[in-house]
Amino acid sequence: MALQWEFPGGKIESGESAEQALVRELQEELGIHAAIGNRIAHIRHNYRHGGAVDLQFFVVQSYTGEIENHIFHDVKWVRLEELPNYEFLAADRGLIKDLAAGKLL
Repeated sequence: MALQWEFPGGKIESGESAEQALVRELQEELGIHAAIGNRIAHIRHNYRHGGAVDLQFFVVQSYTGEIENHIFHDVKWVRLEELPNYEFLAADRGLIKDLAAGKLL
């Protein structure tokens, strides 16, 4: 699913909580140390090709360090209302609509 937008994060490793995994992933992917807040969404998405993902989305309350793009094609900060203008992965699209509509934050 190359060149589609997605949120940073990744798989939870054995013994990690979802929050601990997000802290680790943000360090690996963006070089920041994040303070993780409340979970705002939990989505299970089944792709047409047969794969499935179980996604949890959290608020990042703050972070330290400078954002460095370690793995993505591009990184952008945009206003929530602008999110629907970007082609996100199918699993993220419902969340994008809710964020843009002000339903989650």
